[in-house]
Amino acid sequence: MNDERLTAERKALRINLDATKYGTFAEIGAGQEVARHFFQAGAAAGTVAKSISAYDMKFSDAIYGKAGRYVSRSRLMQMLEHEYDLLVERLSESRGEEATFFVFANTVSALNFRADNECHGWMAVRFQTRPNSPPHDVLVHVRMLDRQNRLQQEALGIFGVNLVYGVFHLRDDPNRFIESLSDDLGSDRIEVDMIEFNGPDFQELDNRILSLNLVESGLAQAVMFDKSGQVEQPADTLYKKSCLVERGSFRPLTKVNLDMLEKAKTQFAARPDVEEDEVQVFMELTLHKLEAEGELDHQDFLARVDVINACGYDVLVSSYFEYYKLSAFLRRYVTKPIGIVMGINNLLDVFKPSYYESLEGGILEAFGILFKENLKLYAYPIERASYHRYRELEGNEDEANPQTEDEELLTTENLRVDEHVRNLYKYVRENGFLEPIHDCERANMSLFSRDVIGMIREGVPGWEDMVPPAVAEIIKERNLWGCHA
Repeated sequence: MNDERLTAERKALRINLDATKYGTFAEIGAGQEVARHFFQAGAAAGTVAKSISAYDMKFSDAIYGKAGRYVSRSRLMQMLEHEYDLLVERLSESRGEEATFFVFANTVSALNFRADNECHGWMAVRFQTRPNSPPHDVLVHVRMLDRQNRLQQEALGIFGVNLVYGVFHLRDDPNRFIESLSDDLGSDRIEVDMIEFNGPDFQELDNRILSLNLVESGLAQAVMFDKSGQVEQPADTLYKKSCLVERGSFRPLTKVNLDMLEKAKTQFAARPDVEEDEVQVFMELTLHKLEAEGELDHQDFLARVDVINACGYDVLVSSYFEYYKLSAFLRRYVTKPIGIVMGINNLLDVFKPSYYESLEGGILEAFGILFKENLKLYAYPIERASYHRYRELEGNEDEANPQTEDEELLTTENLRVDEHVRNLYKYVRENGFLEPIHDCERANMSLFSRDVIGMIREGVPGWEDMVPPAVAEIIKERNLWGCHA
């Protein structure tokens, strides 16, 4: 069978006809749509050892143990462990020498009757790669985008079949595996914002690259990594938190990037509506920035993540070029205050109407989304000479001077935006949506990542003084960006 042309039914049938694949389907929420595909495809007796759906919480707890949240990674792992252990215990003697056992599990919250819930779910396959091998796991977190419960169930069933099929037939080709998840679905019905491959045969596989592939393919709009580089699920990470985020290229992260975030964090945490212990601080890389130098380089991407992690911060990777889209994404998960950190140069871009031509309401519609529900921008000043050099590096050296020649430092107070948005800028400032970052390190304002990367590659001494010590150490230790310590 040609993988490129297989429908969900044909994929299910191919697995059913493979006598070496035998396992359990355990599904909670949105029906038993994945198992249904295997039963309807025919020859399911050769594949399905058991199908179970424990909807009632007491029944579910009696089988899998207590759970704090029923649609969660922890509940999914309880299901996998219980069902896989049971499968091996009962069938290893009779089938263990010729069968590769597997368990498909999901726990899902589909659209409810009131249509007011978050529609998402966790799915996983625990499987053997050969008879009697140790188990391997592939886990995903999905968001359902259809606005009808029936359509969400349908999409979940197809997606689940794609996942099981990919585990058995495409696991050695991660790019094709990820592409296949949207077979028969497209990219507008299911969003995948977290994926992990775990197990002995996947030790050389970097889950961060898989996550980046999700964003590249359009299956995800954003993915997150924690301080140790492990994949995170945004809803879990941002749950009941205030958040502060800084966008940049971080190639590499410089002292000015760190100064921006640390000073903004001090001001953000001092707000009366923010609890300092409940602030999630992270740095954001956009796909636009990653692709700015041409074809996306995965090793370069990992290097950027590593230097951010070295400074103790989580990383968000997104496809959001415009800040209002970033704001909308964060508002899915965050009900508390949000802060976005940027330089004055980027603040000017926020006030460019040309960025919002695709919106019917233009810049006003974008700002309505951007500043919704207690979001504030924190703007870092820049020296006039450094500003002009930045514009030159960005290819915008012909832009009008945003300040008079006798002002050495460009701040939120003396910034000049285009005349036709000047009153809008005044409104944003006067209503507290924009706050200048204070007590900045003036010596760092002339630092540019492009200068640092050039010095590293050419072996020019002195670049170490332009980056935080932890960043210099990891660049030398791992020979990042062509560094030869």
